[in-house]
Amino acid sequence: MLENCESAKERWGGVSNIIDRWLQERQQLLVCYCNLSEEPESKSAPESVQQVCQLLVDYVSAGHFEVYDQLVKEAREFDDEQALQEASKLIKTIDETTELALDFNDKYLETDDLCTITVDLSRLGEVLATRFEAEDRMIEVLHTAHKDLVV
Repeated sequence: MLENCESAKERWGGVSNIIDRWLQERQQLLVCYCNLSEEPESKSAPESVQQVCQLLVDYVSAGHFEVYDQLVKEAREFDDEQALQEASKLIKTIDETTELALDFNDKYLETDDLCTITVDLSRLGEVLATRFEAEDRMIEVLHTAHKDLVV
């Protein structure tokens, strides 16, 4: 998953400062997630969980309130109905993962009870993989179609 994150940054980094910052947040989230997944029962796990929760909410929020809007706006400016239709489907997939990611956050934000953290981290990893795939496709559809037209 981390390698895919770096690949996405290489492909779409530089599109805009917002997307660059967002892809950097994704990478930070993945690094913290991977570190926690390696040692979910360590003494530092409660702090690591809090860090993952904060990065997760920041990342999800930036996507919904900054990045997706920018990508859709670009497609509208180029009157790209086909890209907008595909983006609409991708956003539905992303919205489903948002709910699951926020459920993880809600469960662990205010607790040190990590009895089910291993199972929950595994599920979160699956959710993030689905989300990143949909987000990458959305960037590809909405940006690649216009990259030669945007100076």
